[in-house]
Amino acid sequence: MIKKTVLLFISIILFVYISNSQDGLKVYISVDMEGVAGVVARDQVLADGKDYNMARMWTTQETNAAIEGALEAGATEILINDSHGNMRNILVHELNPAARIISGNPKPLGMMQGIDESFDAVIFIGYHTRAGSANGVLDHSYSSASVYSLRVNDIEMGETELNTAVAGYFGVPVVLITGDKELCEQIKSFINPNTVCLELKEGIGRYAANTLVPSVAQKKIKENTTIALNKLNQIEAVKIKNPVKFEIDFLYAQQADVAELIPGVERIAPRTVRFYQNDLIEGYRLFRALLSLAR
Repeated sequence: MIKKTVLLFISIILFVYISNSQDGLKVYISVDMEGVAGVVARDQVLADGKDYNMARMWTTQETNAAIEGALEAGATEILINDSHGNMRNILVHELNPAARIISGNPKPLGMMQGIDESFDAVIFIGYHTRAGSANGVLDHSYSSASVYSLRVNDIEMGETELNTAVAGYFGVPVVLITGDKELCEQIKSFINPNTVCLELKEGIGRYAANTLVPSVAQKKIKENTTIALNKLNQIEAVKIKNPVKFEIDFLYAQQADVAELIPGVERIAPRTVRFYQNDLIEGYRLFRALLSLAR
């Protein structure tokens, strides 16, 4: 009788294990560029910059490091979204073939294109501080040519915060963020306390940093990806309450001139507009449309 009970217990454990293994671990990785180790200047992140190709290689290598760490944690499906600038920065032919990649622009959800409820975890590689940050390397909020400040439900947000909230809309937690020291300090109060924020460099103003060399940074990314995914059950998604209020402070009043032409967008100050949407995704898409108009 005891043997039968033990065998039944073992069978149940194996069934649960096999069922979970079949479900797999699905990981989404959004890759920016300004937060990559070694990147400190505009000519490294602009397609016509003299050091752009070098930075592209570092970005691709950091992405591969995250893929390798995810595979070690048991990931069975990995989607990469190239999220910087023209969104054609990652060297696709150099990417680990275990992943798929979304490349090109425009796309409806921009830096978060492809995210949905089917994913288990989100990772941000190469992210940066919001506009106006002291010692934030290449700081900006979506557009250095148009956005001075962004607030959602009265919370100051940059790309990291808003993209975290977009992941949260679909119920998916952000488990790992990589970038500079100021970014990790800045987002501490917004992200889940168990989310890993990996510092790869420390800003010295906007265009200089004390940085890890790429090989060391990549090793740390691989290790911390595995660590973060292994504690996934301790990390909850960050959700924003509906309806949502967006307030955008543009750099120039003429950008607000154009934005207020859109129905539902209200001019509340010379450079500031406000709008409400039923949910975050509607607000996110309208925000991106307004940035396109502002440019």
